[in-house]
Amino acid sequence: MQLSAAQLAGHLKQALRPLYTVHGDEPLLAQEAADAIRATAREQGYTERSSYTASGAHFDWSAVLAAGGSLSLFADKQIVEIRVPSGKPGKDGSAALQQIAEAARGNDSTLTLVLLPKLDKATRTGAWFSALENHGVSLQVDPVERGALPQWIAQRLATQSQRVKAGEEGQRTLQFFADRVEGNLLAAHQEIQKLALLYPAGELSWEQVEGAVNNVARYDVFKLSEAVLAGHPQRVARMLDGLRAEGEAEVLVHYALAEDIRALKRVKDAMAAGRPLPMALRENRIWGARERAFERVLPRIDDRALARMLRAAHIVDGIVKGLKQPDWPASGWQALQRLAFMLCRSCAT
Repeated sequence: MQLSAAQLAGHLKQALRPLYTVHGDEPLLAQEAADAIRATAREQGYTERSSYTASGAHFDWSAVLAAGGSLSLFADKQIVEIRVPSGKPGKDGSAALQQIAEAARGNDSTLTLVLLPKLDKATRTGAWFSALENHGVSLQVDPVERGALPQWIAQRLATQSQRVKAGEEGQRTLQFFADRVEGNLLAAHQEIQKLALLYPAGELSWEQVEGAVNNVARYDVFKLSEAVLAGHPQRVARMLDGLRAEGEAEVLVHYALAEDIRALKRVKDAMAAGRPLPMALRENRIWGARERAFERVLPRIDDRALARMLRAAHIVDGIVKGLKQPDWPASGWQALQRLAFMLCRSCAT
């Protein structure tokens, strides 16, 4: 059984299952999901808790199997937590997890909670994960996308009886908040809690939010690519400044920008050769949010613009490796900003 993070609270009010698997790469949401499962279990008498971390090939899975079949003298219900930080339990772990999943059905004395990182498609279709999913409840927790972050912040404020002003000022306040915490959901959560400590329930002004929220955003080159393809120059400039301040390698930033340009060119060429857009995207391994961005951008960008950007990417490749180029900044970061803005403008037209 598969659930989304938003469905978990309603599910737990109806029934508690003996097996839960939480997987994903957003630590805050994963922690909150696990805490909600533990809290419901404690309310229903699961007072004992044991935890195991399968951190290597030599982990003793027999201890986990034994824990599921034994109870202490002081409790008749227990929670057994299994963490697999790598997402790869190995041969012994795969067999053990399948055995644990099969034993969970009808077991009202042990609740098993399996905690995993983000899993690739091959792992999610493997025998051990399929067993966990088929015999229990699986919950995938994904990061909150940048476009959804203002609404997520508003919802979190509402849980502590706070809100921003209605209308344009309120939207500006939420956008400001999102800019300051982008890529760092745990920090966003902490900043929201800070507002509850500083101000009473009710409406928050722009000045209150601006004065309280720190700049705790974290950026990565993949989010930079998202901002460039979305055609948001102010966000791109802010992210480049953040990446530079965090010590990100210039060559990695260049690779991300150049790969987007090359991928746009490959898909464009495939379409010119008669490939339908969906097929061209699949053949070039363009998935998810990047796929949606390409679908929006490709009709707006012409071959001449792509050719100019390919030449520019080649020039910037030399600059970040120490070469000087006429009519281009000597600074690698300034050259990267120029290249990013070229692509950003093409995506925004």
